[in-house]
Amino acid sequence: MARAKQLAYELALPGPHSVLRGDLGLVGLPGLIFTPRSGQDLPAVAVGHGWLQPPLRYHGLLRHLASHGIVAAAPSTQSGPLGSHRLFAADLLAALDTCVTVRLGEGQVRVSGDRLGLAGHSFGGGSAVLAAAADSRVKAVATMAAAESRPPASEAARFCKMPGLHLTASDDLIAPAVGNAEVIARNWAGPVQVRELAKAGHLGFTEGRHWSQILLSGKGERRTQRMSRALLTAFFLKHLTGSSKYDDLLESDVKGAAINTEWLPAGVR
Repeated sequence: MARAKQLAYELALPGPHSVLRGDLGLVGLPGLIFTPRSGQDLPAVAVGHGWLQPPLRYHGLLRHLASHGIVAAAPSTQSGPLGSHRLFAADLLAALDTCVTVRLGEGQVRVSGDRLGLAGHSFGGGSAVLAAAADSRVKAVATMAAAESRPPASEAARFCKMPGLHLTASDDLIAPAVGNAEVIARNWAGPVQVRELAKAGHLGFTEGRHWSQILLSGKGERRTQRMSRALLTAFFLKHLTGSSKYDDLLESDVKGAAINTEWLPAGVR
């Protein structure tokens, strides 16, 4: 527990890499991309926004991942009230394609096609599951307060053989902690873990202020942001780069982020 707590503290801090910010729109897909200043065979993660949320509300998470050596891209499509989960899933995969095929970071950054992951909050969480089920290149998926989708992410989870990490928020009134993530996890075909963040709300993962807070309960929460950044960074570094440095954090309860559900599929134990 003490070791896990220390790792959570360390990974909540910015990593050793200086970070560059770019515009996905320059290659035809609206959105943001953050990269380390240089690096070869880097991992990349496409991050899906929540319902009505612009990618800028995840600016800190994107920059944080990049500071730890992970290219992070966030499409800004399907951000209206009637956004399509299916189309957004396709855009998340298109963002990964961009990371792999375009030389990034002033030409000094190259992403490995064997080190691709997906993440998403709320609407983007359900879409990330749909995308992962459709593309065998995806090696890891993390969601934050995942909302159900159309078609159902819980059904798509049956085709997700890669490791999954699903974070829930204890005070979530939109995607309850005992709800969507648990159903998705029960159907997950690969190793999976569900963690509940204490004293967290649905919008706790977001940053800054936004007009959607008039419609949605809650606001950005620094504690929730720090813990989710630490857990996602550890998860992707392990499953996209093979690092075992953060196993104690990923395998242990930590204060404010208890493991609710964890299992391996038959044959993996």
